[in-house]
Amino acid sequence: MVPFNRSLGIDQRLWREDVRGSIAWARAIGSAGVLTPAETDAIIAGLGEVAARIESEGLADAPEEDIHSVVERMLGEAAGTVAGKLHTGRSRNDQSSTGVRLHGMAAADLIATRVTELCEALLGMAERGQGVVMPGYTHLQQAQPVLAAQWVLSHVFPFLRDLDRIRAARASAAVLPLGSGAIAGCPFPIDREALRVELGFDRVSENSVDSVSDRDWICDTLYAGAMLGVHLSRLAEDLVLFSSVEFGFVRLSDGYSTGSSLMPQKRNPDAAELTRGKSGRLVGNLMSMLTLLKGLPTSYNRDLQEDKEPLFDTIDTLLLTLPVVAGAVATAEFRSDRMTRVMDEQLLATDLADYLVRRGVPFRVSHEVIGRVVRLAETRGVALSALSLEEYRAASETFGADLFEVFDWQASVDSRDAAGGTSLRSVLVQLDEVRARLGAAR
Repeated sequence: MVPFNRSLGIDQRLWREDVRGSIAWARAIGSAGVLTPAETDAIIAGLGEVAARIESEGLADAPEEDIHSVVERMLGEAAGTVAGKLHTGRSRNDQSSTGVRLHGMAAADLIATRVTELCEALLGMAERGQGVVMPGYTHLQQAQPVLAAQWVLSHVFPFLRDLDRIRAARASAAVLPLGSGAIAGCPFPIDREALRVELGFDRVSENSVDSVSDRDWICDTLYAGAMLGVHLSRLAEDLVLFSSVEFGFVRLSDGYSTGSSLMPQKRNPDAAELTRGKSGRLVGNLMSMLTLLKGLPTSYNRDLQEDKEPLFDTIDTLLLTLPVVAGAVATAEFRSDRMTRVMDEQLLATDLADYLVRRGVPFRVSHEVIGRVVRLAETRGVALSALSLEEYRAASETFGADLFEVFDWQASVDSRDAAGGTSLRSVLVQLDEVRARLGAAR
């Protein structure tokens, strides 16, 4: 039962939060008349000694089951018998919940900073791609030409949504449970609002029974982390594909690629592949937490000891991964020559259909006409621009000699000028929007 019951290996990282919460609690029960001023000062001084001791010695030899017991024992060694008064009116239930919420709030702030840095790296990459036309893909088939900046920006906006989710999770965490006791609240006249202010929470929990078991904020954090993982994985997959010989659109720097133990020519995109792999654990952590919570009866249950491991793993995984992806993106280079070589003129089939539409042909008719033209070019084994005007007019008499002006990658891109489109004007608007949102996030 001893190793089964023990959580110190997981919750020892909360020692700073436990000490901080205990100092605030000492002041609260001191103000409520439970402690004399001298006792309050002695406990706070003792907690300072505990913090210094853990900082210098670590916790490797601690025999206790959890971090709260370690701090309590060390406080007794530092302050004497008065240490036994600190737990008055407080339960492990509200104490533990307070500490992990403090940790989650700080972690959310740090993750938000790392996501902002990734967005800034992607912004720089998008700026480098303003004048680069590349094939855009649907179903992993060449679809229409887009600016490389538009492709990069398609990754930036999901990460900006992730930033909103992380902030929402942080706000969800910032609810003070301390003062709820084990279930029924504190019997002493503590000032929970003063506790809230001292510990930096946004608001005080409304119901003591709910407060000690509320882990919604952890689910919010893990959901934000899972979505971040999904978006990181999709970016990584694009980088893996586009840096391959078969595509060759992007070159990752040597600092974010690795070699093969056997093949000397290899430049493996390990940074991207590991990112893609780590997304699985981020999704798994969310599922673990939801499963943990779904069948619990009202108020605190010991099952909730299992809340920290998925939370800490998500935090650690994101803080490890985000700087690597930002570095890979910041040092990546576009290979526009390769993009141009692989662009098939069938990318402009929709532009040919639009040409007919502008001359009064219903789109469904023009779609069918261009389908016949494409099949003819495929049968002949030539590009669309190699077909003659007569062959085009055989498909539709609406075609004129100016149809060949359609075969211009830049003109195609610039024609998609509606808000959010891939024209340079639209891309510049998107870049300004990203800069503004990142400026507000800093």
